[in-house]
Amino acid sequence: MGDVVSAHLDESRRDMITAKVSDVMREFSDVYKQQFPVSLFHCVRFDIEGGTGKQSQLLHRKDPLEGRNIFSGNLFQYLEENRKWRNRFVNVSNNYDLHLYESRTAHERGLHPKVRVGCAGYRALDSMDHYLDLVQQSLPDVKAKTGSHPFIKCATPFPLILWHPYARHHYFCVMTEKEQKKWLAVLQDCVRHANNGLPEVCSVMTPAFTDSVRLYRQNKGHYGPWDMMCGEPPQILANLVMETLHPQLRDVIGRRLKGKLQQRQRHWMMISDAVYRQVCSQTKGQYEALLQSCETQRASLDSRLRTDMDQIITSKEHVCTKIRGLVLPKAEELVRTSVQPYLISILEALMEPTSQGFSELRDVFSGELVDMSKNCINQGDKDKLAHQMERVSMLAFHPVKMQSCYEKMEDLNLEGLQDRFYWTSPSVFISRAQILMRQLADDAVYTFEQLLSQSLEAQRGEEAEEEDDDVVKAIQRCQDRVLKKYDYDSSTVRKKFFREALQQIIIPFMLQELTPSCSPELPGFKEMIFEDFSQFLVVENLFEEVVLQSVSKDIMMAVRDAAVQRKHNLYRDSIVLTNSDPNLHLLEEAPPVDWAAKFGVEGSPDEVGGGGGGGGEITACGKRRKQVVSMIQLDGVPLPYESCMEVPGVELIPEEEHQEGEEVKSPDSVDQIRGLINPVMEVVLPVKEEEKEEEEGVTPVSGTLTTEDGVQEEVTYVSTVVSTTAAKDRASAAAMMQQLINRKSTLEKEFQDQEVIQKEEEAIRDAIQEIELAVQDNDFDSEKDPRSDTTCDNSGLKSTSNGTNGADNAIQPADVTLLV
Repeated sequence: MGDVVSAHLDESRRDMITAKVSDVMREFSDVYKQQFPVSLFHCVRFDIEGGTGKQSQLLHRKDPLEGRNIFSGNLFQYLEENRKWRNRFVNVSNNYDLHLYESRTAHERGLHPKVRVGCAGYRALDSMDHYLDLVQQSLPDVKAKTGSHPFIKCATPFPLILWHPYARHHYFCVMTEKEQKKWLAVLQDCVRHANNGLPEVCSVMTPAFTDSVRLYRQNKGHYGPWDMMCGEPPQILANLVMETLHPQLRDVIGRRLKGKLQQRQRHWMMISDAVYRQVCSQTKGQYEALLQSCETQRASLDSRLRTDMDQIITSKEHVCTKIRGLVLPKAEELVRTSVQPYLISILEALMEPTSQGFSELRDVFSGELVDMSKNCINQGDKDKLAHQMERVSMLAFHPVKMQSCYEKMEDLNLEGLQDRFYWTSPSVFISRAQILMRQLADDAVYTFEQLLSQSLEAQRGEEAEEEDDDVVKAIQRCQDRVLKKYDYDSSTVRKKFFREALQQIIIPFMLQELTPSCSPELPGFKEMIFEDFSQFLVVENLFEEVVLQSVSKDIMMAVRDAAVQRKHNLYRDSIVLTNSDPNLHLLEEAPPVDWAAKFGVEGSPDEVGGGGGGGGEITACGKRRKQVVSMIQLDGVPLPYESCMEVPGVELIPEEEHQEGEEVKSPDSVDQIRGLINPVMEVVLPVKEEEKEEEEGVTPVSGTLTTEDGVQEEVTYVSTVVSTTAAKDRASAAAMMQQLINRKSTLEKEFQDQEVIQKEEEAIRDAIQEIELAVQDNDFDSEKDPRSDTTCDNSGLKSTSNGTNGADNAIQPADVTLLV
């Protein structure tokens, strides 16, 4: 298929793509060089004046996934080169990248992965129909003959697909529905993490970059949130280029593709991926050069800002006052007619699924602690607390356990408002709320860990008679404290999310409506700014600040009114809990609690979720990374299939029938082993409704039954009867018992016929062997009865014979116990 790519992406077309990248990067660089000093100004001003944000009640840990892996296991991957499915070992690292290896052995040896997949910009799908719908949209208005089959046929009914609008798609499948659900939750969490945007740690680079992308798209007429604002800056810039380049190439190349529709779709995806890789490589180099040029100016700009900060702020307020005189009348009229009537409905649509998600998160967190308390009581061993805390500590990063919380946000529906406010999809808000849930869950878990550790340290010196009860009481006290702090932080986080979401919906709409009438007059305000301050005060940024201020009051009032309603479980702004627990924040800088070392537990499990075998990565210090999500496949079960064009049976990939964390034990006593070898058969007899009575009983009956061949057997059967019909039930049980034995006798006779034939053949072979070898042993028994060995009937139950007689003693049946 390489010739398809080279045929449609010749040298001239690649030069055209390079020229397009250069044009976009040149325009973006102009905007970025303008926004970099502005972002630096806001950062320095914040450092000088200080922030007044509310202090959270919960603690926050810096690196929760240190020494962890998210998940690992086996998937079947579709290879487009030879159109075959191959078994791959997949390791999901703590940066949420997928690493695909030939086998687990290759991973444990530290070999390089065959493929590394970064999930930024992707969507995780579990439906082939949904995927084919997205593929169909990639080549609209292309007339071609539709084939009978799609270009890819999944090997199992349980597909997993990573779809990207520009890059290569990745196809996987698993054997069971349980595996599919767990892997889908993991893949969705990888996508969610990668699409979370740029880290806020870079207080200058991140705002400068995001504002530059937003302003660049606004200059092109694109307002509102952007779904492809995901990944690293070079990848975001590549998405910015592809936003205009991709439709142009599709119109030119799509019409020239030959073959059936499915073949055209496959070829177009290969061409799109080749173009995207070329664009990414070029944007990466040019963005690095842009950063280097801006960093060389940072020291001088920072010095000027700290010297003239007061004068710059005064000049900014003066210009903003003038801009308000122009913008406020138009903005207030727009807010009154087009924003206020819909503000409450937007907020209600946002608040209902968000509040349900955070409420579900509270229940999940509380349920984990309740289960931990029960396990401490049932197991009666304080050392087990370390293993329990290992599970709880990774709750926020366990996508399967958090899935019920994330699914609440999937119900967000803003369809009636999208057309009115000129934006496309609520996926940005859904992903952002889910990230906030995960962060808040980790804060709650970390705070609980620190409080419980402190409480147990205080109890360590005191010897109590009921040590386990003290642990449970400590867990309950810490749980109550954490849940109170969670409720307050949950309210604060949600209200901030609602305000930001409303701004992201309303401000682009207002800018799009006000820009045509206000932009012609904005250049006149540049004359009011001193030339020395012109780098830090940009009129376009000041215009946006004035528009934001014009609607901020209405947004704040709407959120404040919503906090009064009990159904959303929001605290009122008048309730302030700042510094309510000052001693708690002293623990924030404390190192993470090592529960295994603290309670003297050696070798805590590699996988936090319990279950199958260590797929964790071996670190440089020789320790195995612990895994957040437990594996489905049992440890030691081989997967020999290197190709799954013919998919192995589901029974070859067993699943745990026991509950998570429960151990499967072998029989401990002789009676249990006998129960497995000679199982108790249960026979249910129908009883007429009119013959039933309220009080029932169980009546065991012992006796001797004779088969047709004269063999007598001791039999015990148990009847569940009512007092008025005991005799009938016993007779019915005896009749059914006789039928079963008669059936068994028939099978024994058939088996005996086979034994007679086998006996004769063995006798002939033994005689010939004796003659040829001239054996002088007179005691040799050539008529040895084969029934003296252990034989097996067609039912699979073993029976033995003493071999003292012929057909009368062919098989001695085992004792049979019937439950009637």
